[in-house]
Amino acid sequence: MRNRMTHRGPDAEGLWRSSDRSVLLAHRRLAVVDTDLSEHGGGAQPILSTDGRFAMVYNGEVYNDVDLRAALGLDSGSTCDTRTVFSMLREACLDERPGAIGRALSALRGMFALVFVDMHQRRAILARDPLGIKPLYSWTREGADGPEFVVASEPAAILAHPDHSPRPDLVTVSAYLSTIRTTLGDRTLFAGIRAVRPAEWIDIDLSRPGRITQRSGLFWQPPAASSLNDGTSLGSWASTVRKQIEQSVQAHLRADVPACVLLSGGLDSTVIATLCAGAIDRRDADAAPLGERLRTYAAGHDDASQQSDLSFARLAADHLGSIHREAPISRHLFRERWPELVERTGLPLSTPNQVAIHEIARTLRAEGQIVALSGEGADELFAGYDLPMRHAAEFESAHAHDRGGADSIDRGVFQYVSNAWIAPDVKAQMLRPEVWRMLERDAAALGYYRDEFAACLESCGNSADPLEAHLRFHRRINLTGLLERLDLCTMLEGVEGRTPFADVRIADLAATIPMRWKFHDADPANDRPEASAVAERTKRVLRAAFRADHSGEPAVDRRTIPPEILGRPKASFPLPFQGWLGDHADLAERSAFLREIFAREALAAIAQQPEANWGVAWPMLNIAMWARRWWG
Repeated sequence: MRNRMTHRGPDAEGLWRSSDRSVLLAHRRLAVVDTDLSEHGGGAQPILSTDGRFAMVYNGEVYNDVDLRAALGLDSGSTCDTRTVFSMLREACLDERPGAIGRALSALRGMFALVFVDMHQRRAILARDPLGIKPLYSWTREGADGPEFVVASEPAAILAHPDHSPRPDLVTVSAYLSTIRTTLGDRTLFAGIRAVRPAEWIDIDLSRPGRITQRSGLFWQPPAASSLNDGTSLGSWASTVRKQIEQSVQAHLRADVPACVLLSGGLDSTVIATLCAGAIDRRDADAAPLGERLRTYAAGHDDASQQSDLSFARLAADHLGSIHREAPISRHLFRERWPELVERTGLPLSTPNQVAIHEIARTLRAEGQIVALSGEGADELFAGYDLPMRHAAEFESAHAHDRGGADSIDRGVFQYVSNAWIAPDVKAQMLRPEVWRMLERDAAALGYYRDEFAACLESCGNSADPLEAHLRFHRRINLTGLLERLDLCTMLEGVEGRTPFADVRIADLAATIPMRWKFHDADPANDRPEASAVAERTKRVLRAAFRADHSGEPAVDRRTIPPEILGRPKASFPLPFQGWLGDHADLAERSAFLREIFAREALAAIAQQPEANWGVAWPMLNIAMWARRWWG
């Protein structure tokens, strides 16, 4: 077994091989808490038990480490959470009661991907955090001397294995063309390489010669939604939300290295920045990584518009008095960075603004910042996407006669088709006929979306608002992709991206808030307020929680959020990429891989009119770059 949880930047490398040479663990560490990089440091990995029975490699941060350490009675002489996680899993492996591993993992509040080995029981535990912030992949090699199970934090590490020959998984490639997500459940773009799903733990039996058997389960599920008849007021929920987010930001500031905030000028990142500024005002001990003055960073295309991300970020930074830096994204930079990111990660990009996120990471790392707090998660937990939610409301209105059962299948298909970059009916015209037949008209992707929506529907309970399942689907599918994007872009530059909204406790709280306090867009005669503006429809409880006049007092220790930002609709590092696609449009017809799967007319249309066909061109050109990276 090999594990290459690869970080770039100041690090320490460790390697451990079991005495029988059957297990190999390797780790490269980005030191954030307890920065002693020697083998005696508290975060040194692989971490081993004194008797050699247990070993672990672990990537991430656990924010309730102090509480867990106290519960364990652990005094390791280090403030690093690595030994805490190791001790919890060791005790769980020694516990013979059913569910001990799941209980130990569910107690961890944070982001993590880990491999824990018990040499005595000949078992290995793989696990990934509940919301999917930290990635984990695996591959099994069948050889003459028996199978080899390979684990890594990125596909490129597995693809570096001398016995691995990369092959595309066309099912996932087709799904990417519609979703711009690099995974489909546990499937990846590479045949045979599997992704550990969020909140999943996999128990691998290594005791049988010539075989590796696995058992899998989920250690976290969101609680059931509130009843439609829940009478709790918006003000009461807003107060609870504010306190919980304040506490989450405080927990996410735990670090022994400099920290800053990614500031887009939207509501979510401004909330995070405002809370951090308030912590500095109070001189909270937990705010020490922020220094004496908050540092904020923004990226975007500077078009001199008053409505751009950069303009709103400047407004927020001026209001907070932060030291503010910008990473402008020009057409030239976008043209250079796009293929560079595909080359370095070995994956196609998800959204165009991935270039902007990576450029922010480069900028802040060059200034000595190592931890960056971001606003990801609020939209998927508190309903920040106006158009998808309104489309879902229209769908539910049209299917009001059938709320469950077999109709959940149609809801999964609705989610796949309504948000598609390249919809299945368009692919039917663009792909070569033999390829579309082989894909069975996207049967695998549609089946996965049906199953996922059915699970969301079941988790809501019987008395929830019909829109709740759609929002949970956004959290389950969309949020994981965004968190993977953030982690990939920041870790490339040796930066740890942290997400106080995308926190398991915030997710639990948001799941129980009635839908009308998150998103509301309907007839006032049905007890729904008029909502002509996007900001009045979306994230209602979050806006109420940080409105200056909420409960008659400023929301955050005398610091308020400018009303222009409080009422701003959703915008996430928008770039005018449509007009920039022509710089790489020739790839459409030059790519041997695209010629194998797309009709000649489709490739010509992209090469000749990329801007007019931008929704199709973006995923196609990314796949062309990805294929060039691995197959020339």
